[in-house]
Amino acid sequence: MTGSDTSPAARHLPSGAHHAVRPGSALLRLETTASREGVLDGAWWPRSRDIGAELPALVNALTEHLGPLTRVGLDATAWEELPTRIVVGDHVVHVDSFPVGDDTVLITRGDRDHFSLLVVPPDTPPEAARAAMAQSVSAGNLSEAEQILIDTASGAKPSGRPPS
Repeated sequence: MTGSDTSPAARHLPSGAHHAVRPGSALLRLETTASREGVLDGAWWPRSRDIGAELPALVNALTEHLGPLTRVGLDATAWEELPTRIVVGDHVVHVDSFPVGDDTVLITRGDRDHFSLLVVPPDTPPEAARAAMAQSVSAGNLSEAEQILIDTASGAKPSGRPPS
């Protein structure tokens, strides 16, 4: 066993990962190339804004593909009761509040390996969510999360309803 085969830095997003995190709960899609040249590394479609219910499944799925994570960064204004840490297996993952907007989650593995995921709003229709997730994982995608949601109508409020 060599160090380069098992080190977290040697692991990258799997080609073609399209992973149901928990049936009926969330959907995770990761970039299909190892180059990581796009703006985003993947997309997450949680089923609610209850981060206590949604985050453990996301961290478990990412840990399976990327190895142990150290931090998750979220915009506290977008989630209900943001915890300061969660425990995955026997590993503590710190949860930080960043003003990244409700459309992005930042994942840190090790000290300097960062992943940025589009967050598709929970109430997004399936067709729009799939389009947003596909655009976010396109090799060389240069669109920011907010623009992807606008382009795919994933972040649009239904007409006739006042903004909340």
